[in-house]
Amino acid sequence: MEKPSEVKKLNFLSLLTKDQDLLRLTTITVAVFVAMSLMRPKLFLTVNNFTSMGYQIAELGFFSLAMMMVMITGGRDLSMVGISNLSGIIAALVLHSAYLKELSGINLWLSIAAAFLIAIAVGTACGFFNGLIVSSLGVPPMLVTLGTLNLFTGIGIILTRGEAISKFPAEFLYFGNHTFLSVPIPLWLLIGALILTGVILNKTRYGFELKFIGSNYIASLFAGMRNKKVLMRTYIYSGILSAIIGMEVLSRTDSAKADFGTNYTFQAILCAVLGATNPNGGYAKVSCMALSLVTLQFLSSGFSMLRLGGYFKEFAWGVMLLLALTSNYIMEKRKLKKSLSIYSDKIQKKSLKS
Repeated sequence: MEKPSEVKKLNFLSLLTKDQDLLRLTTITVAVFVAMSLMRPKLFLTVNNFTSMGYQIAELGFFSLAMMMVMITGGRDLSMVGISNLSGIIAALVLHSAYLKELSGINLWLSIAAAFLIAIAVGTACGFFNGLIVSSLGVPPMLVTLGTLNLFTGIGIILTRGEAISKFPAEFLYFGNHTFLSVPIPLWLLIGALILTGVILNKTRYGFELKFIGSNYIASLFAGMRNKKVLMRTYIYSGILSAIIGMEVLSRTDSAKADFGTNYTFQAILCAVLGATNPNGGYAKVSCMALSLVTLQFLSSGFSMLRLGGYFKEFAWGVMLLLALTSNYIMEKRKLKKSLSIYSDKIQKKSLKS
């Protein structure tokens, strides 16, 4: 009789062999980890390094989740960073006021709660605005969110006058700079967001409709799906995720700026595409996206330890995106060719029987 541990190993191995996307991402992640470990073992394989990566991965992780959800519909949300910064700036105004007033006790925690709720409200409103234009007017999502990115960033610059807002209560800063059970608190938040998004995509009606709409928008209309409502929810969800990471950045850096994290948009697209999300919509896997996130973080940390400049990182991300897009295109073409051959074989068998 097989032991429970052996059964689990067999189930995991069978899952890897059946899921080609998961097998590919697992192989890449392990290969990158081994390569970075061999190059800089004394720096890479340390508790401090992994803890540092835990703080950094949360920011890209939330943006990648938001991008993945919108990408399933066949769109792109280029305004995520703008929403994040604007949400953080408005929350920062509340928190900075609490710091100046030297609030303590229940009043301080009420101010922190109010700042968080305000940030979520701002993210929801921005996402609603994006979704309203995309779903009601039919303007291409990339153009809409490119315009709103500049709109939200401009509002942030007006509110801050182009300067950074800093000095927040120490109780608030604790969440962005400490650990729970030796794991950074922001990483716990990301794990929760990954689990929640996985449940939404695979266990809810909304998740089914989201993937169906991304696969074939016209067919979903004839099937009676609520396309506009689904699109609206998706952009609102993206806005909420962006607002959460805006609060995390505030808590970690003790600063709010209108131009923070401008490179995250491209990296989020790379992470989603590398993680088996179909750029044309209709298909995504949270597990693969999580593995691609870990891979990119390993690479980013390794590049820093090898003292490679930011320009080399940009070059590497660009090459990886092109390779991921090319690989996905070839795999989709092979799947289509295989399915067509199977279909033609079935037709031939039926014709021979008749």
